Amino acid sequence: MRILPTLPAASLLPAAVLLLAAPLLLANADPAAIPPQVRAMLDAALASGNDGEVATIVKYARAAAPDNADAIAAIAAAWRADRLAKLQEKLREAGPFDLWKGRAEIGGYFTTGNTENIGLSAALDLQRETLRWRHKVRLAADYQESLGLVSREHYLAAYEPNFKFGERGYVYGAAQYESDRFLGYTDRYSASLGAGYSAIKQPGMKLDVELGPAYRHTNYTDTTVESSIAARGSIDFDWKLSSAITLSQDASAYIQHFNSSITGTTALNAKLIGPLAAKLSYSVQYESMPPIGRVGTDTTSRASLVYSF
Repeated sequence: MRILPTLPAASLLPAAVLLLAAPLLLANADPAAIPPQVRAMLDAALASGNDGEVATIVKYARAAAPDNADAIAAIAAAWRADRLAKLQEKLREAGPFDLWKGRAEIGGYFTTGNTENIGLSAALDLQRETLRWRHKVRLAADYQESLGLVSREHYLAAYEPNFKFGERGYVYGAAQYESDRFLGYTDRYSASLGAGYSAIKQPGMKLDVELGPAYRHTNYTDTTVESSIAARGSIDFDWKLSSAITLSQDASAYIQHFNSSITGTTALNAKLIGPLAAKLSYSVQYESMPPIGRVGTDTTSRASLVYSF
């Protein structure tokens, strides 16, 4: 017969404490034990569907009811998990014409009297995001007349698909068409393929950077034609300063043996009513080797209305 060793009383103490405390721990994790006022506040935050508001309410609810902190955290975690599952299901079942979001922007001016000027700026941005793919489409146009003569005429159409292979990394493709005879070219076609990375990805702020090889074909106003391999880089930065104001900085560069191009736009977007917002922006476009008689740097300041849908 084998005699089992006897455990000392000191080693039994932690186990006894856990057994005695178990009912209290279970009670703390019981949602029904949360004070009614705290639970009502938490339910209202969950009903809003705003993750930032939920995080704030959970923080203060746990401080107000420390004995129920675990239960409050469990409710918030279950809400987030359910929300994520529903979103993923929606993305999986979406058709090719679903999930598109965008914004339409228009601005302009008209003056008479000593001078007669007319200007129009319009843009349309579309984006569709699924579990693995993100599609971005941009159409833009600037037109200006002074004393009946066209003084600015710029058109742009761009499409960029992204394949997300990780939480932050993705592969991009980019195709773009531009026309700006006042900068010295009638048609410019660009194509690029490379890698992108979401360097900042948090509520209220994001930063995407991209880098890859490109190919460009340009027809200049002096009948010169250039085709060349290039390097393309871009940044897309958005910072939500408040619930109504957003600051953005977009920039891209094509570096090549012939003419290199750099473009950048800084914008401040302020919500007005519902889907309407006011936007102030400043854009710079630089061409390193423009045709003779052309200035290499072009800047544009805009004030416009934006409709989000």
